[in-house]
Amino acid sequence: MPDGPRYEDDFYAWTQHQAEVLRTMPVSDNRFDREHVAEEIEDLGKSERDAVRSQIRRIIEHFLKLAYSPAQQPRFDWMHSISDARADLEDKLSPTLRRDVEAALERLYAQARRNATLSLRNFGEQGAAQAFPDECPYSLDEICQQDWYPISPGHDPQTEAK
Repeated sequence: MPDGPRYEDDFYAWTQHQAEVLRTMPVSDNRFDREHVAEEIEDLGKSERDAVRSQIRRIIEHFLKLAYSPAQQPRFDWMHSISDARADLEDKLSPTLRRDVEAALERLYAQARRNATLSLRNFGEQGAAQAFPDECPYSLDEICQQDWYPISPGHDPQTEAK
C-alpha cells in the first residue's frame, strides 16, 4: 500500500497526492504525457471540492430564505433543495474537504448571502434581505445535519418538515 491518502477514505486528498507523486516519478519513456495526466487527476479532485462548496452555498442561501423571508409558498421547495444538497454532501464531504469548507465558510456565506439577497429582492422582500447577518450564523455541523433548519419568526421548519 503506497503512502498517502486512500482513494476510499478521501478522494480529494488522494487526487492531489497522486498528481504530486506522478509529477515526481522518473519517466524513462517520453511517450507518457505525465504533466497533463497529473493535471487531469488534480482537476478531478478540484471538481469534487467545487461541488462541495457549491452545495454549501446552496444550503446557506436557502437557510437565509427560510430564516428571513415571510413568504409561505416556497418554504418546502427551499427545504427540499437543502435536503437534496445535504445528500450530495454526505457522498462527497471528506475530512480534507471538510477542513477546506471550514476555512472558506465566511467567503461561501458571503456568496450565498448575495444570491439570497438577489432572490428575495426579486420578490419585493428587500427588508428581509437587509436583515441578513454580516457573518455566517451557521456552523458546518448545522449545515450538514439532516433535518435541521433555522427557525424564523412565525415558522418552525422542524415542525413543518414532519
